[in-house]
Amino acid sequence: MSAEDLEKYETEMELRLYRDYRDIIGQFDYVVETERRFYLANDVKVEPRNAGGEVYFEITLHEAWVWDMYRPARFVKDVTVLTFRDVNVEKLEKPEL
Repeated sequence: MSAEDLEKYETEMELRLYRDYRDIIGQFDYVVETERRFYLANDVKVEPRNAGGEVYFEITLHEAWVWDMYRPARFVKDVTVLTFRDVNVEKLEKPEL
C-alpha cells in the first residue's frame, strides 16, 4: 500500500466517522472532550482525584459514543476514562419541537 493509498483510506474513514457523528448526535445529552478522545454521552460524571500530589480526573460515561475511526464498535454502555489533562463537558442543546 502506497502512502497515497493510506492517506486516501484514512480520509475516507474520517469522512465516514463524521457522517456517523452527524447522524447520531441528537441521541445524546453531552459532549465530552479529553486530550485523546471525543465522546457523546447521556450521563457524565467528572470526579477530580489526587494521587501522590498529582491531580487527575476520573470521568464516568453512560450510554456513550466514541470518536475513534479505528474502533470497530463506537457505542459503549459504560466507560471510565482517566486523564491528567483538562476535561471539557458541554450539555448539548436539544431543538424545541
